[in-house]
This record gives sequence, structure tokens and C-alpha cells, in this order.
Amino acid sequence: MKSALTILLLRMFAFLPLLVARKIGECSGSICWLLNTRMAQTTRTNLALCFPNLDQKARNTLAQKSLQHTFQTIFEAGAIWLWPAPKTLELVLAVEGLELLQNAKAAGKGVLVLAPHIGNWETLGLYLNTCGCGPTSQLYQALESKSLEAVIHKARSRSGARMVATNDKGIAELLRTLRKGEIVAILPDQVPIASGGEFAPFFSMPALTMTLLNKLQQKTGAEVVVACAIRDKQNNKNGFVIKFTAPEPGIYAEHMSDALVGMNRSIEKAATKHPEQYQWEYKRFKRQPEGVAKVY
Repeated sequence: MKSALTILLLRMFAFLPLLVARKIGECSGSICWLLNTRMAQTTRTNLALCFPNLDQKARNTLAQKSLQHTFQTIFEAGAIWLWPAPKTLELVLAVEGLELLQNAKAAGKGVLVLAPHIGNWETLGLYLNTCGCGPTSQLYQALESKSLEAVIHKARSRSGARMVATNDKGIAELLRTLRKGEIVAILPDQVPIASGGEFAPFFSMPALTMTLLNKLQQKTGAEVVVACAIRDKQNNKNGFVIKFTAPEPGIYAEHMSDALVGMNRSIEKAATKHPEQYQWEYKRFKRQPEGVAKVY
């Protein structure tokens, strides 16, 4: 029933113009803030941990904006997932730094696109296959619901992306893809299983950080490019600006602990540029080193 309702809601959202979807999302985020929901509490906690020098009023303002953007991402899902790919891609208003991706691809050692949860990462995933740099392989976690999984898998791959599962077979496929000089996109700021990560500072807080991206880089020599799809409005048109930036140099460090610091700093840099569009609602610090007090 839950999956059927989710699919129904997605189809309903797909009828909404993007402007309307964003307005509904903005209102929903404000209501979430006023009701002091668990999501709002998590957002406040994360911002207090990551921006301790920001005064309370400024943090509250940022928290409310973050909730608004997260709900906008939810209500945009109909357009991003269910519109025909060309129509969805018309929402891309501008692209910055594409030459970074092009140059990395030309190097021939494969490209790892580091795509944090900023703006609308689903839009970025769709765009990557149409920017002239060839097909991409994108790591994803399959859902338990087969019906919902079928809808989302079709949506994410409709512009040519190869969706690769997070298992040993999938990782082997990612290695082959990089060694062929192709592009792999990974969302790097989720809490991994204990065996798939190490603790590294994220905004000075210990965060269990996935090692997969760095292991793939070290094994293949792939170039890393940071990318995000920022929610924007230009010439009275609502849409997204795709931004490619260089990672922090430390991401290429030989030792994993140093490389993870470099990756997290790369995410921090991107999140700091657009803090209201980063997904602070996620419990990024839910796992802490032994002996450290729980955060949430």
C-alpha cells in the first residue's frame, strides 16, 4: 500500500509545473519547521554541530530554508523522474565548469563524479548522460519494493545511465567502467555499513565515511570531479544550474585516512557555497566512534 501510494503521489506531482511544485515544497518545509518535527530537530542539530560559530538566529533561518529546499526536492520528483527526459533536461538553465569533466574524461583514466546531496542530485544524474562525455554508471541502493524500484530505476536510467547495485558484482563493474575511461557517479555523503567506511572529520565532526570512491580512485588513477545541480531561477524561468568544480587535492592522497579527509573537505566546500540546499535533514553523524556520545 505504501509503495502504491508513493507511485500515485509521484504521478500527481508530475502534473505540477515546477514553480508550483517548489511553492508547495517551500510551504511544506515551513510547516515542518513550525511543527518542530523530527526532521526539523535533526536539521537544527546538524547545523549546530557544523556551524558552531553561526549565531542562533542565523542558524534557525538556515534550518528553515534547508527544510524548504528538501521538500522542494520531494515535490520536484514528479518532474525529474516522470517527465520525458528532453522535457526534464529543459530545466537545466546553465552549466558551469563542464570543461573540468571534459578534460578529466580526455585523460583516459576514467572519471569519478562526486555528487553530494546538494540541490537536486537526480537532475544531475540525468544530465550527466547528455553532456557529450559518454554514458555514465551510477551507484544506487535497490529498494525493497519491487514496484517502486521499477519506477525509479526506469526514471534514473531513461537518459542512458547504467544503474549499478551496491554489491561486489556492482563494484567490479565500476572498476571495469573506470578502466575503460568512462564515468562513474557516486553520492559520497551517506552513512555506509561499518565494513564500508572509516571515520573522518566532516565539518570537524567524526563521520563514518564511505571508502568506495577513494578505493576506486586509487586502483584506477581516475580523475575526480565534484558536481551538483543547484536550484535556481534565471530570466523568470525556474530550473537548475549544473556546477562542476575541482575536488580538494587531498582526495588523491595515498593513505586512505588522508584521502577521506580530502573527500569530506570537497563536500564541505560545495555545501558551504550553497548551505541552504544541502540535505541537513539526513542523520550524517548517527554512527560515532566507540565511547563517543550519540548525536541524535
